[in-house]
Amino acid sequence: MILIDNRQNKIEVTKELEAVIKDVIEYTLCEEKLSIDNEVSVIFIDNEEIKEINKKYRGIDKITDVLSFPMLNYPENKVFKEVYINYEFDQSDLYDEKLVIGDVALSLERAKQQSEEFGHSFIRECAYLTVHSILHLLGYDHMEEDQKNIMRKREEEILKNFSLTR
Repeated sequence: MILIDNRQNKIEVTKELEAVIKDVIEYTLCEEKLSIDNEVSVIFIDNEEIKEINKKYRGIDKITDVLSFPMLNYPENKVFKEVYINYEFDQSDLYDEKLVIGDVALSLERAKQQSEEFGHSFIRECAYLTVHSILHLLGYDHMEEDQKNIMRKREEEILKNFSLTR
């Protein structure tokens, strides 16, 4: 289940945007071998709110584009498909019969700015940020150069299956 909650009023949220976000999430989860019923929450916010969340949870007092809040724990340098692929989840792991993967906070205002800076569509930027964030929820990271290369490669592999060019 993908829950989308628009909490901003600066950028119009179209049915197309919501559909692309849902499609990208579903495809990413499938590609990453997540087959159990699951839940992901996405909130659309503005720059002011994402700055507040970034400061509160990361101690960074600046605007960012997307934040991920994973609910699963991963060993260092491991991702969902390496840790949980054959894991038997029990009722204590589930909420309302679903595995809660985590939450995504996406600044549509920042995504719009970045789409203009990078010269591609707003939908493409939101799709990229969504893939990026979902991969974080699944254990990917980009703090070390080798991890960054793996994550960037995976983002591009997933996005190439959509008609969203740079």
